[in-house]
Amino acid sequence: MAHNQFSLLGSRRFAPFFLTQLLGAFNDNVFRNATLALITVHMGLSPADQGTYTNLAPALFILPFFFFSATAGQLAEKYEKTRIIRAVKVFEVVVMCIAAWGFYAHHAALLLVVLFLMGLHSTVFGPIKYSILPQALRPEELTGGNGLVESGTAMSILLGMMLGIALMISGDPLPASLAIIGIALVGYTASRFIPAAPPTAPGIRVDFNPITSSLPIIRLCMKQRAVWNSVLGISWFWFFGTALTAQLPVYAQVNLGGVSEDAKSALLMLALGVFSVGTGIGSLLCEKLSHRTVEIGLVPLGALGVTAFGIDLYFARHGLAPGSVNGIMEFLHTPGAHRILFDLAMVGVFGGFYLVPLFALVQSRTPKAELSRVIAGNNILNALFIVSAAVFGIVSQKILHWTIPQFFLVIAVLNGLVAVYIFSLVPEFLMRFLAWVYVKAMYDVRSAGVEEFVPDEGPALLVCNHVSYMDALILSSAIPRPIRFVMYYRIFRTPGAGWIFKAARAIPIAGAKEDAAMMQAAFDAVDAALAEGELVCIFPEGALTKDGEIAPFKGGVERILARRDVPVVPLALKGMWLSMWSRRDTRLGRLRLPRRLRAHVEVVAGEPLAAGEASAALLEAKVRALRGEEA
Repeated sequence: MAHNQFSLLGSRRFAPFFLTQLLGAFNDNVFRNATLALITVHMGLSPADQGTYTNLAPALFILPFFFFSATAGQLAEKYEKTRIIRAVKVFEVVVMCIAAWGFYAHHAALLLVVLFLMGLHSTVFGPIKYSILPQALRPEELTGGNGLVESGTAMSILLGMMLGIALMISGDPLPASLAIIGIALVGYTASRFIPAAPPTAPGIRVDFNPITSSLPIIRLCMKQRAVWNSVLGISWFWFFGTALTAQLPVYAQVNLGGVSEDAKSALLMLALGVFSVGTGIGSLLCEKLSHRTVEIGLVPLGALGVTAFGIDLYFARHGLAPGSVNGIMEFLHTPGAHRILFDLAMVGVFGGFYLVPLFALVQSRTPKAELSRVIAGNNILNALFIVSAAVFGIVSQKILHWTIPQFFLVIAVLNGLVAVYIFSLVPEFLMRFLAWVYVKAMYDVRSAGVEEFVPDEGPALLVCNHVSYMDALILSSAIPRPIRFVMYYRIFRTPGAGWIFKAARAIPIAGAKEDAAMMQAAFDAVDAALAEGELVCIFPEGALTKDGEIAPFKGGVERILARRDVPVVPLALKGMWLSMWSRRDTRLGRLRLPRRLRAHVEVVAGEPLAAGEASAALLEAKVRALRGEEA
């Protein structure tokens, strides 16, 4: 298995697919920008005709997402994915040959048809792009894999834009033609090495009607609230990113001071480059910050950062008049230039924190037999939000007469409001953010055996020693799958914290003498969660340790396994006793205080036991052995 995201680049499970999708995004942008350069510079069209073509171009590229996403999602579920990928790459080679002829003939209308066909290419590839990752990667690799995909895509878009313009700037169609055909051929070659990805729902019937097939797919996205709100969050990011980058050409001229066409282009590329590099860095950092889990606590952090630096972009100005800067070096020496670039970079960085965990959540929470269709529904909404962003940009300038910095301020504030709305609907995001901040500040969590012994999918019962009030947070930070914790009802009802436990879907339990009905309801809830294929964690000691030692395990685990035959994974927490929030030492009569911040804590997993052999006594012995002498 891969121990960090970069080692995935040497794995056949990931590398050929990563290269294939990277080259596809790269070629899209080489072709699009070469086409726009040809139309606007070398065809001798009037400004009005140039405007018509340049405005039609993005519309034609996005149109297939509305009409064909639903069908693409169904095809990706029904058939083996690598066969579809290779067919799509062959289609790309043929389309790029047509594009080359369009370059030579200076046939603008044909090039726009090719642009539509490349949009169709991206539409069919899109559902596979994200649904194939959970089939190829383990849960703890999803965040890193998505980070690589997002960072690679961001850089491919930037480099493709630069190369497309550079290849066509002279008007000679040969370099651009050779490039787009060559990139397509390399992409097809890479696709031949992608391992097979079996169909996840071979029995479904494909509905080719875009209307009747799209609505059920949108409803599929709405089945789980967390998934649906993640899809909305992803679509909102596309709105924000499209709105921001669409204003950069004018921003480079009016606010960054470009004096000539070359200076404007250089400043535009600088602004886009800084934003794209920031997005790539943020995407790659997600794995490190999340401790290789699907950490949705990064989403509120990302939203907060995007809003803060987006607002600061409004105030970050160098005060020079339009047309007063001759190039990048002159711009860099103007007052306020570094602040502008820093804000653009940080918007990208926090955008990566925002986007990558949302994709990972959709992938991890959606059943594999539905994931391609959910991604297709996400793509339909993305397209709708992208079009809305374009309309919003036009209205803001033509009707409301906002300046570009005012526009940046408005979309940054809107981003904050949208984030608050989404997090109020799904408190789990905010809960995970607060837990992530606390765990990162107070503990240095390491794990052993988790990737090997905690199952990637399907139900399992986790049993662990109980040392502190933070045990559930520590385990959640070390295990990539969501966990349902069984919790003593008095803790569950703690004033001010009850909403956190509810958001985490913890299961309250009471002793038989305290509330027999609640105890029975808890066991019913545990059985239902296991029946749904979830992970459930219990602390069989029944209470926090009073002296750091493991107390005898109670028989609740056997009662659970008598109803549901699931594997049992023994876990041990090491190093928690001397950390904050462990139980009062009754001999000393005072609360144990932490000896240091960032206490070193380890989560150790042992080999799963079958339900038939997993007695309370045996599990206690296993946990004791895993923990050893380090309380």
